[in-house]
Amino acid sequence: MPVDFLIIGQGLAGSLLAWELIQRGSSVLVVDNGQENASQIAAGLINPVTGLRLVKSTEADTLLPVAKHCYQQLASVFGQPFYIEKPMLRLLHSPAQYQQAEKRLRDDAYQAYLATLYPPNTSAYGLSNPDGAVVQQQTGYLLTRPLLACLRGFLLAQNSYRQAAFHPDDLRLNPLRWQDIKPKRLIFCEGYHAQHNPWFSWLPFQPAKGEILTLAHHQPLPDALLNYGHWLLPLNSQHSRIGATFTHNATDTEPTAQGRQQLLAGLAALSADLVQAELTAHHANIRPCTLDKQPFLGYHPQHPQLAIFNGFGAKGSLQIPWYSQRFADSLLNNTPAPGAISRHYAAHYPA
Repeated sequence: MPVDFLIIGQGLAGSLLAWELIQRGSSVLVVDNGQENASQIAAGLINPVTGLRLVKSTEADTLLPVAKHCYQQLASVFGQPFYIEKPMLRLLHSPAQYQQAEKRLRDDAYQAYLATLYPPNTSAYGLSNPDGAVVQQQTGYLLTRPLLACLRGFLLAQNSYRQAAFHPDDLRLNPLRWQDIKPKRLIFCEGYHAQHNPWFSWLPFQPAKGEILTLAHHQPLPDALLNYGHWLLPLNSQHSRIGATFTHNATDTEPTAQGRQQLLAGLAALSADLVQAELTAHHANIRPCTLDKQPFLGYHPQHPQLAIFNGFGAKGSLQIPWYSQRFADSLLNNTPAPGAISRHYAAHYPA
């Protein structure tokens, strides 16, 4: 069966790239093994201002409007919301960080992203703030699991999805062929599994394991995201998700007692009331982070019919909509791809 593009992996990257290419009239087949992936586990947080110094994410002014429009379009198509926008209460941890927040609030570049600043030893959203707190705007979270389920249904209806395990030994390069599929180009969207991909394992991935808990609370939750070193995401008035741990060099996706204890201890330090909750789920998976914190897009240096769209780490919900559009431009119109892996050819490709 001839197709324009064969995509390996139906996480958020593979799904949104397939959606973009199909909207532009391309024929696509997405192959996925049907197992749980990092996108399904991820909280889907969108937070343009991060870090101890409250730094605005690179290209947030460009990425955020595209992401919001993408998720609004998908909500309209499927008749249900996927992106939930909520303010984020960021608890500060030192006088120096409070001064940094004051500085950011005076900066025009941050006006759209930061709102109220609470002085030390005041209360915000019912929580005490010994070192103060700041309310961040244009934050929220993506309901990744229902979104991926809807996109899978869309792909199935288009005859563009196949549940199967992809084995590299089954691929023929000249001409390009996998099983009965004859694609013009094959795109790997495998998440952290790409570090074992025989054509792209040379890329400098830095996978990081993350664990997330789902809790049922006895006390009502504030109607805001909380950032206190970890984060708390209120699913409704009495259920939340908290996360996430960050463990480098982990090779498994099993939840651990250490991860659970770390997350619950952080919540207990925030609020004795919030930690009085029932643990209803504990998940773990591995983020496809990269050495230079930039995604991997582009073509194999010797086999340009093979491409990769990967490496979005913990910022996929924000980055993938815009990058999927730009990579579709590259695939269809041969334009340069931002985040191109050619930046790593000299240092990492074993020519």
